[in-house]
Amino acid sequence: MPSSAIARKMITFSLVSIPVSVYAATSRHQVPLHMVHVKDGARIRQKKVCSAEEVEVPDGDIVRGYELPSGDTLILTREDLESLPTPDTREIRVLGFLPEERVDVLHYDKAYYLGADQAAARPYALLREALTQSGQVAIARTALRTRDNLVVLRVRDDVISMVTLLWPDEVRPTEGIAPATPELRPEEVALARQLMDTISSDFDPSLERDEYTVALKEVVEAKLAGLPAPHLPEARVLPPAGGVPDLMAVLEAAVKRAEQEHPKTGSARGRKTTARKAPARKPRGS
Repeated sequence: MPSSAIARKMITFSLVSIPVSVYAATSRHQVPLHMVHVKDGARIRQKKVCSAEEVEVPDGDIVRGYELPSGDTLILTREDLESLPTPDTREIRVLGFLPEERVDVLHYDKAYYLGADQAAARPYALLREALTQSGQVAIARTALRTRDNLVVLRVRDDVISMVTLLWPDEVRPTEGIAPATPELRPEEVALARQLMDTISSDFDPSLERDEYTVALKEVVEAKLAGLPAPHLPEARVLPPAGGVPDLMAVLEAAVKRAEQEHPKTGSARGRKTTARKAPARKPRGS
């Protein structure tokens, strides 16, 4: 059963309206760690203190403030924020439709599921089927928790999901991050592609797990039992940072190791690679 709905909204595109309920689509799992005093294990308290009076301030006396260019602060009350002149916060207004690949994944933020009562089953199913058959997603606009959002509507397991998007100016530019591209040999690229194919053919993301949380629980259990805390296996320790002395040698060793770990994939890949090479020869007289 889904958790409680966090909002009730109305999907609108043209004259079509679909009342929906918004549910959180994800939940983070983590081992709760607290800040404590190493001397006695007592919890560390965080207080909200006024920087001018150096006194603790109760939550009821805390509001938002906007810093002006002069350095002064403009006070904004809860009433000011709740009465912003924004469109109806109950609406998910569809702006248009795009192929899913047109939406850069860097813009994806938080995911939600959109459910509907049986009374709205027909228009809900209509939008879902139209999205599925077209291979497109809907770009819409709505407000969540006082924030104006662009969102993507797409279908997942027969449910219309909604993913909030970062605004274009919230995604930082890439200039100056990547190094200058050196000249790559075709053999290096071919080996890298072979390594990718060998590793990826039987890869199933659904089988992956949160290794940090698992390892943290193992450390806690070991300390409770009075045992030494487990450490990272030597095989998993990364080499020191620095340039690769012989990239071809590293790639060849990596391919051999991957084919040992994926024997069926490796042998099949070898046969496919051989089969692909024959048509690459130039025809006579060319």
